Amino acid sequence: MTDRSSAARVSGEAFLQGQVVRELEAAVGRERVSVEDADLQAQAADWSWSSKYIQYAGLRLPSADVMVKPATTAEVEEVVRIASEYRMPVVPRGGGSGTQGGTLAVYGGIALDLTDLDDIVEIDEQSLTVTVGAGIDGPTLEAELNTHGLTLAHYPGSYHLGATIGGFIAARGSGVVSTKYGKAEDQVLQVKAVVPPGATVETLRVPSHAAGPDLLQSFVGSEGTLGVITEATLRVDPLPEARGFLSFSFPDIFTGMEAGRRIMTNRLRPAVIRLYDEADSVKLKDWVGTPFTGTLMVVMCDGAQELVDYETRAITELVEAAGGTSHGPDVGRIWWEGKYEPYAKGKLPQPPLMYGTFDQVARFSDLPAIYRAKKKIVEEEFAEYGARYTAHLSHWYDWGAMLYDRFYVDEPPADPVEAMRLHDRLWDAGILEGIAHGAVLNDHHGVGIKLGRFMHKQYGEGFRLLKAQKDAWDPDGIMNPGKLGFGPPRR
Repeated sequence: MTDRSSAARVSGEAFLQGQVVRELEAAVGRERVSVEDADLQAQAADWSWSSKYIQYAGLRLPSADVMVKPATTAEVEEVVRIASEYRMPVVPRGGGSGTQGGTLAVYGGIALDLTDLDDIVEIDEQSLTVTVGAGIDGPTLEAELNTHGLTLAHYPGSYHLGATIGGFIAARGSGVVSTKYGKAEDQVLQVKAVVPPGATVETLRVPSHAAGPDLLQSFVGSEGTLGVITEATLRVDPLPEARGFLSFSFPDIFTGMEAGRRIMTNRLRPAVIRLYDEADSVKLKDWVGTPFTGTLMVVMCDGAQELVDYETRAITELVEAAGGTSHGPDVGRIWWEGKYEPYAKGKLPQPPLMYGTFDQVARFSDLPAIYRAKKKIVEEEFAEYGARYTAHLSHWYDWGAMLYDRFYVDEPPADPVEAMRLHDRLWDAGILEGIAHGAVLNDHHGVGIKLGRFMHKQYGEGFRLLKAQKDAWDPDGIMNPGKLGFGPPRR
């Protein structure tokens, strides 16, 4: 009797899944729905170490039960409506270039591929805005904008890895010129998003207003946990007339931090400031070909020629007064021309090498202590594994900067369980040490499933309010469950 009951239960589940698949096919077309294992595994994959390691070890990624590829906002509405009726998880996916396990479907459900929502709806040359489908990738949009003499000025490391506009916004992404042009949350003006049980919300036409709390910034950084961004309007800028490059060396990373602080607190606006510690400058030389090792800063200013001339002169004076030594424009130009080389095939780190990028952000007053503490805990607490620590500061603000610091273990444990345990221990040590010294959890890679366990620690009582918003907007917990620390679906 137990066997018959079990067989009936499995048969019921199979029938229900078939019913859902048929409804999805009716909603978007049979050719846009798949239950093929290869498609489901591809949808689950991203660029996180965990995802890459699982594949390297010959194991299976936690994947959805069905993949759907809608082409319009109305079709996304239908998918979310069906998912809500059956209380099935929905895992949105753009280009899969994230690093935090955001596409791992740990509770199964529907993998929602958004890459066919790729229309350029409008380029408004009077307001300098562009409206696009969330699935369009950065290079495609940039190429079209350039024909109009415009730029989105958002060039992340994932630029050539398939990253989409919706992904930029959902993870609060950042590009190499963010110091001047801002991150995704600064560039986005308006979004359309589909929320349970299958309705479209359109935020206000402009982001600056006094019409109550702002819905836009609730969707920004929500990583699909509150709804599915399907369309966005973003600010664009004129292509710069000129670029000017600078490079400097310093006796140590802390002198470089002070030089960067002076640039920003004097309210100069270079497009790029990159400050590399000694270990990271060696990696930069190997990957990009910069003819320098030591503590290195590269700077790029852009805009009208008169502005570039003024900023490069003023920055040189400030940096030299802070203790930097000028090395002219060539190193900075080499860096700019080779800025995507670290992401070229064969140069990105890959398992079995273990690695992780902490990517925390802090005020200027906290940065030196954060760097010291994290370097110490990685290299001393994990000395038996030969753990290495490298860092650079690549996104600068009026009040502080982002520390793009990374750990490496060349020979991690061969056993997958032990390897994952060491990986999580390193993350625990680095993230918690950073938070203890004033860092915020993440600057622009997002949270995903990898960092979700730190959200309570980061927000304290504030996380209860975030969770209450999630519960109100997504009462069944079906939107990208397990991410941002929000826990499983209610089913």
